[in-house]
Amino acid sequence: MLEDSIERVIVYRDTIKARVKELADEISMDYRDKDLLLICVLKGGVVFLSDLMREIDMTVDVDFMLVSSYGSGTKSSGKVKILKDLDESIEGRHVLIVEDLIDTGLTLKHLKDLLFTRDPASVSVCTIFDKPARRLVDMELEYVGIEIPDEFVVGYGLDYAGKYRNLKDLCTLKPGFYTQKP
Repeated sequence: MLEDSIERVIVYRDTIKARVKELADEISMDYRDKDLLLICVLKGGVVFLSDLMREIDMTVDVDFMLVSSYGSGTKSSGKVKILKDLDESIEGRHVLIVEDLIDTGLTLKHLKDLLFTRDPASVSVCTIFDKPARRLVDMELEYVGIEIPDEFVVGYGLDYAGKYRNLKDLCTLKPGFYTQKP
């Protein structure tokens, strides 16, 4: 059972759901008359994207990127790999990167720098979870859901070695269910 591996809940599903709705309302107001493209960072961002886009009160387009900086560890390697690029051009469009978690910021900085080379009208960021204690780069985050402590977390799209994404709450795992890697 999934519950057997949970140490504690960091953020409950009702809190996440309420914050997603608030973010969607802000985005709907800010982009009301603009051509908005949501770029989901896979795989973790798909749960948040699904909830967020259903709450946004305007038409949006969606595309996906798959980037990796973690592998199967619990800490970012700092090396960013683009494993799947966008299918659509972003030239002249307003882009909103939809992320599950901003940690060190290295992956996001790399991604934003790459997207800016493609001449979008704007590039902004929306994350459901922010872990500022681990930030290594200074960056502006336009839409921040919930600030979380510097702990390794799973659930609501976040995983450990591909597992636990389907947890409805944001949780920590009991010792023994994962291995801390530097």
